[in-house]
Amino acid sequence: MMTVPDTRERLLEIALELIWQSNYSCVGVNDICKQAGVTKGAFYHHFDSKAGLFCEATAYYWQVIKNDLDAVFSPLNSPLVQLENLLHFLIMAKLGNDQAGIRGCPFYTAGAQIGSNEEKVIEALQLLSENAVKYNTALVRALQSGGYLEGDVDAEQTALLLYHFIHGVFSYAHVHEGVETIKRDLAVGLYRLLVLKREHWYAAQPNWVPQQADSHFVEQVLLPRG
Repeated sequence: MMTVPDTRERLLEIALELIWQSNYSCVGVNDICKQAGVTKGAFYHHFDSKAGLFCEATAYYWQVIKNDLDAVFSPLNSPLVQLENLLHFLIMAKLGNDQAGIRGCPFYTAGAQIGSNEEKVIEALQLLSENAVKYNTALVRALQSGGYLEGDVDAEQTALLLYHFIHGVFSYAHVHEGVETIKRDLAVGLYRLLVLKREHWYAAQPNWVPQQADSHFVEQVLLPRG
């Protein structure tokens, strides 16, 4: 029998999996409860609505991948290695479970689907985006300080452009074949947006490996360990 904390975590993980495989609009409370093996009463004991669950699921999602992102952008690595780590992470996180037909980011997709009246969901998605852009900003500044970029760039604007481009690529990947083309375009697009000096393209090797995770969702869906 699941304890109260187990039930809550189970609901969060099932919500993430169902949203990942479908979308926010198509996943209902009944679907989540059935898949999680809990009653609707148990659901509403933990969450006041599907929107409430989604908001907490985004925070949960961020926490379970934060260790990976900290490793991706470790200051122990050169900025070029951090950049290649980011590319490797994105390929694994967005295409790593491609055999199951799961591509892209369900949270980014959800943001394009929901109505403007879902203020709680929009705020949760904005926070998720802001956290990701902060990592990008730190990377741009490190590359700039290391002399890897052509001329002067606006670090914050470039970081935001990187975020938009990355999710645009994986939105495209969600409905198109050609994984190798997607991988190539992702790398070239990042290099061009960063205005990375040509001699530094593909000049480093990634050293990031997925971090230990207790989450079934991370282990089986987001970052399969092979």
